[in-house]
Amino acid sequence: MNENFPIQKRIEVRWGDMDAMGHVNNATYFTYFESSRIEYFHAVDLYSAGEETHGPALAHAECNFRQQVHYPATIIVNARCAKIGTKSIRFEHVLTLEPDGHVVADGCGIIVWIDYATGKSIPVPEDLRKRFEDFEGKPIPRD
Repeated sequence: MNENFPIQKRIEVRWGDMDAMGHVNNATYFTYFESSRIEYFHAVDLYSAGEETHGPALAHAECNFRQQVHYPATIIVNARCAKIGTKSIRFEHVLTLEPDGHVVADGCGIIVWIDYATGKSIPVPEDLRKRFEDFEGKPIPRD
């Protein structure tokens, strides 16, 4: 599965990631997803796309919790761009446990391209679409 994800971020689970039940807190998975998206953003130089007052904003996030994770552990957070709409970008994430690669969670994040001054969504810059496809090494489905 990993060959389909250009971002594969290795994360050491911290003691503080756990909750009172002794497993990684559910909210922490979203932080793991975010870390992989930010790494993706840097890989495609997202912050230089378009105008300085335009950029990404998380509009939706979801996670399917497949297995509990306990400290100590190492996970790989996989990320890819699955779809680019007119004004949005869909990222998919899969968290696997080292060393066996067992899937412990999967989910997605929808990023909307916005004008920060108005707070309104605007079209994703065409040059950014091209950067994503170049980085992924294939065409990305569009709306």
